[in-house]
Amino acid sequence: MDARTGREIWHFSWPSKGGIHIGNRGVAVSGNWLYFETPDCNLVSLNIKDGKERWHKPICDLEQMYFGSAAPLIIGNHVIVGVSGDDTDVPGYLAAHDPETGEVQWRWYAHPQPGDPEAKSWPSVEAMMHGGGMTWGATTYDPVLNLLYFGTGNPQPVIAGKARAGDNLYTESIIAVSPDTGRMAWYFQSSPHDTHDWDANQTPVLIDGVIDGKPRKLLAQASRNGYFFVLDRATGKNISTSTFATANWAKGIGPNGQPIPNPAKEPQLDGALVTPNQGGAANWQPPAFNPETGLFYVDAANAYSVYYLYDTEDKPEGWGGNDRGGFQESFLAAIDYKTGKTKWAHKWEGGARSGLLTTAGNLVFSTGSSNDIVALNATTGAALWHAGLLNGVTNSPITYELDGVQYVVVAGGDVMYTFAMRAK
Repeated sequence: MDARTGREIWHFSWPSKGGIHIGNRGVAVSGNWLYFETPDCNLVSLNIKDGKERWHKPICDLEQMYFGSAAPLIIGNHVIVGVSGDDTDVPGYLAAHDPETGEVQWRWYAHPQPGDPEAKSWPSVEAMMHGGGMTWGATTYDPVLNLLYFGTGNPQPVIAGKARAGDNLYTESIIAVSPDTGRMAWYFQSSPHDTHDWDANQTPVLIDGVIDGKPRKLLAQASRNGYFFVLDRATGKNISTSTFATANWAKGIGPNGQPIPNPAKEPQLDGALVTPNQGGAANWQPPAFNPETGLFYVDAANAYSVYYLYDTEDKPEGWGGNDRGGFQESFLAAIDYKTGKTKWAHKWEGGARSGLLTTAGNLVFSTGSSNDIVALNATTGAALWHAGLLNGVTNSPITYELDGVQYVVVAGGDVMYTFAMRAK
């Protein structure tokens, strides 16, 4: 689209062969080429000038219920892609493809190799090799450390965890790998032995900050499980763990910063009241960090539901249970990364969970509960203005400057809205 007028310049339509069509989380651009994933397991490269296909290559096996939805990331001569799975017993993985040819360069699987010490976090090699851990979230890159960071999804079976005793590495983890080799540098597991579908695929945010008076290279994640983690991004060592929403599923925090699951809050035949609910305290929508305010912003929820266990067999399959009903209160939280405490929260009437955008103009953009985009003061959380959209915000707002004008762009359903930011 023309960034000045919104006029369409070209469009490209992919003739899908099937797959799980939940949408597309974004594209990547390098030079004259654009890259995106398709629901039927392909990585496609287009010419950015005219939208003509350059090539497409398979990235997963459609017959095993994998599908593509993640936004690729370009790092040097690597196109990084992640895959999704329909909660079946296949392993998640991240892969690098050649940007010129599309050929696979490496794959990192979300499980240890048989014989590794971490393999003991599974009851058997069979359970481990079919354990899930999908990589459908956003990836983040540190060019100085040359490390790629991402989160992994839930283990399998999703709710019935009897057949997979142990922590189930590397599911529900924040992972750091070399983009050149795919070799893992470190891991931190945010939800050991998850039985609530709390994927840890929330965007890892890199912060160059100060802790205890010393400059540190940090990574922060507001996790779906209700906890806010701050790690040393060079080593993966935990610096702090705190809650940013209601979370009753852990009985404490271990010495390594991991929440310790409470067995009483695992799904039960007669139900267990748990918070967060399956949707989580946060989900895939991107958070934002403003280095001038020192605040990490995330659209969150205090959410309760009752988790039921259905399948009590020794080898349950699929979900084996679910959650039902409950209460939910949505809000935008501004978290001080140094303390893990919420400085302010802006409550929403309803489930307002868009991705967030914060700017050097001391603004935070989010979505309201009345199909509107809202601008808040990034320091105080005070609402400054809002504008109604036809179908509500359905993507994360973005901003760019062109011809001396700063634009904010947001989509509402199949309509794209552009606002010009002008000083008073």
